Amino acid sequence: MPSLILDGATIDFDMTDGTGPLVVQLHGLTSSRERDAQLGLDLARALPAHRVVRYDARGHGRSTGSTEPADYGWDRLADDLLRLLDEVAPGERVHAVGPSMGTGTLLHAAAREPHRFQSLCFAVPPTAWKTRAAQADVYRAGALLVERDGVDALTQAGSTAPVPPAIAGSPATSPQVVPELLPTVLRGAATTDLPARAVIAGITVPTLILAWTGDRAHPLKTARRLHSLIGGSHLAVARTPHDVLAWPGLFAEHVMSATGPAQRSVAY
Repeated sequence: MPSLILDGATIDFDMTDGTGPLVVQLHGLTSSRERDAQLGLDLARALPAHRVVRYDARGHGRSTGSTEPADYGWDRLADDLLRLLDEVAPGERVHAVGPSMGTGTLLHAAAREPHRFQSLCFAVPPTAWKTRAAQADVYRAGALLVERDGVDALTQAGSTAPVPPAIAGSPATSPQVVPELLPTVLRGAATTDLPARAVIAGITVPTLILAWTGDRAHPLKTARRLHSLIGGSHLAVARTPHDVLAWPGLFAEHVMSATGPAQRSVAY
């Protein structure tokens, strides 16, 4: 697998052999590109003709990371994303998609360098602004639990939480972060938030927002607020697993609408 050495981390990524416009796919907190595929969140899979870059964020999956919590804030992860794009697609406007932490990363990157993106897709946006403080407490408690009782204790605690109806029956997975880094990653997540509402309102890139119901960590309220802030954005809400199965097709259609007709190819 190719990799990119950045400050305090080596970012592991892969790229498909397509010839069309580039799509970059991110993942969520404590996940990885492999785990997201297992959970049905490989949303770029319906774009076989496109070049698709999937990567593991610093400290996740096959990527390495530091023991500094600040390195896992969304603004810092946006630095990594923009550096990766400089490496694999210099000067090119790209399509981008990411769930949860990936959404936070994309929002910071797009707010900073909107010219880098041809379209954006925010999947299951996380807690933000007024709802972020309570979730930050959850992350800090999780970090202490891992330090005291180990990763299995965190996994067990998570298994008792209510499951959103849209992902009922999903396979059980474990954090894709090495145990010695997991508390740091969680503390970093506890310190971060989405950009200010006024900044987000300035985004003019074509935007699709994918959300589901019944998830305190990814409240529908955030998705609706993003939809109201970003002019011309589209919001789709999943209430069943069947709805989530439609997401790759919705994302492909979104990309196609922002791509020249000569380069369009979609597989469902």
